[in-house]
Amino acid sequence: MNAPKEILIEDYNYNLPNERIAKFPLSKRDESKLLVYKNGCFDESVFKNIVDYLDKDSLLVFNNTKVIHARLFFRKETGSLIEVFCLEPYQMSISTAFEQKKKSTWICFVGNNKKWKQGPLSHTITIDNEDVTLTINRQEAYSNAWIIDFEWNNDAYTFAHIIEHFGVIPLPPYLNRKAVDSDNERYQTVYAEHEGSVAAPTAGLHFTEDVFNSLRSKGISTEFVTLHVGAGTFKPVDSETIGEHEMHIEKIEISKQNIETLLKHADKPIIPVGTTSVRTLESVYWFGVKLAFDTTLAEMHIKQWEPYELSEKGEISLQDALSNVLEFMNRNSIEILFGDTQLMIAPGYKYHVVRGIITNFHQPKSTLLLLVSALIGEKWKEGYSYALENDFRFLSYGDSCLFIP
Repeated sequence: MNAPKEILIEDYNYNLPNERIAKFPLSKRDESKLLVYKNGCFDESVFKNIVDYLDKDSLLVFNNTKVIHARLFFRKETGSLIEVFCLEPYQMSISTAFEQKKKSTWICFVGNNKKWKQGPLSHTITIDNEDVTLTINRQEAYSNAWIIDFEWNNDAYTFAHIIEHFGVIPLPPYLNRKAVDSDNERYQTVYAEHEGSVAAPTAGLHFTEDVFNSLRSKGISTEFVTLHVGAGTFKPVDSETIGEHEMHIEKIEISKQNIETLLKHADKPIIPVGTTSVRTLESVYWFGVKLAFDTTLAEMHIKQWEPYELSEKGEISLQDALSNVLEFMNRNSIEILFGDTQLMIAPGYKYHVVRGIITNFHQPKSTLLLLVSALIGEKWKEGYSYALENDFRFLSYGDSCLFIP
């Protein structure tokens, strides 16, 4: 499996008119259109009928991450507005950071940074009839972001409470609008559970309890993993070839139960819901491969091109890879495996876990489009052309696809 570093990103460009980008969701989640590619043919349906296209022994894997209110605004005495966008906690796990009281330190983007010369910034709001003041102090730069200390004057509240009340939901930049109250519900999946993402796993936005009931009725299994989506998911590929593009790193949480369920379904169709679930599953496979060569590993880190290099040593079966991960967790008394991935999936990549994907329509020249092309090849062009010609809605609040090669 050769690393596809010479791929030209221009080959994954297409014309997306602004009016085709869905600025708001439909009134009903499962009424979105569904483009199906299966048995070499395209078909069009409505999302609530997706069960008709899935084999009854399939396993659907969902990302149950929850979007945090990552955008916070502070007004200087001069009137300048400073935006702070929380990316990830500094030197601690997300769960620990959210449980902190009185102080928490995060890596953040800072908007209008030049106007913030020095000193702290504060903002006071009322929570449960009590005034709470949140103060931020900027430490040193961290890559293209900053290390920011958050402090608040009431230890009854955790940072999870603080960010929920002070912050707003971070809509994708291409929506080009301010968040409204309805986004607090609609830019979350109905099964969102673990806080930590700055973007929704949008393929899951179409699912409703009715759809889950129809899956259960057919005997289709479901499983939930966690990958916290970072702001890098919106980072365009601005280099000529993808070999020059640095993939963003995202945090993964996968339980022992997840691995056991995947093992039971290793010879059946495993279909992730969304590109984040794809990257989680494939990254776990490669961690199992790494363990086959090095049993002294203590943590799961998958680098951007590492799987392409590992494949030259010799690939192993999905069953063996998952068994290695399960053995690692048992040996180290781990119930939930925390790790990270920088995996770049592009044409030339060989899938080892995934047998199909439920996903939305992605931006031109994006790594997400490369991931889809790695699964169905040049058929993505035919599918996207059909969608553009037949009034499908695009991107985060848009319509859905089921691709089964």
